[in-house]
Amino acid sequence: MNKAFKYFHRISYLQYPFMIAGLYYAFKPYTYLFDKVPDGLSMMLDDFQNTLVFMGVGISFSTLQDTSKTQNTFSKKVWQSPRKGKFFLAMLTTSMLLFFVMGLLGLFVSEDNFLSELAYGLIVMAIGILGMLKTAIEMFENHRLDKNG
Repeated sequence: MNKAFKYFHRISYLQYPFMIAGLYYAFKPYTYLFDKVPDGLSMMLDDFQNTLVFMGVGISFSTLQDTSKTQNTFSKKVWQSPRKGKFFLAMLTTSMLLFFVMGLLGLFVSEDNFLSELAYGLIVMAIGILGMLKTAIEMFENHRLDKNG
């Protein structure tokens, strides 16, 4: 691995602080169940939007990792199998399109400010998944047994 690949692989570890922040905001709305917050719904939507943004940015950083190696045996089994790999790529494509369409609809159709803010989070998540899809395609091409083995 040359210096540029090592550099980007190291940068990919920034995914973890963003994912932790996303998890924090994902679980934060559950605290509103125990507090009697007068504006709890708006705070929950803000937290969901923050969850989507931090997770989307974290996923984007994860796409900088080295695609010539798998992270664990489960992902190795997925990428070596043509059937499982194609299924996973189809699932990623579907979820990316779903997040992107929902985000655009929420941005342009919704008159509610809270929902349009949530739409920005959906779009950031879709962009992160799009980067992950590109990386997944590379992983699939690098590890599939029917072409490489």
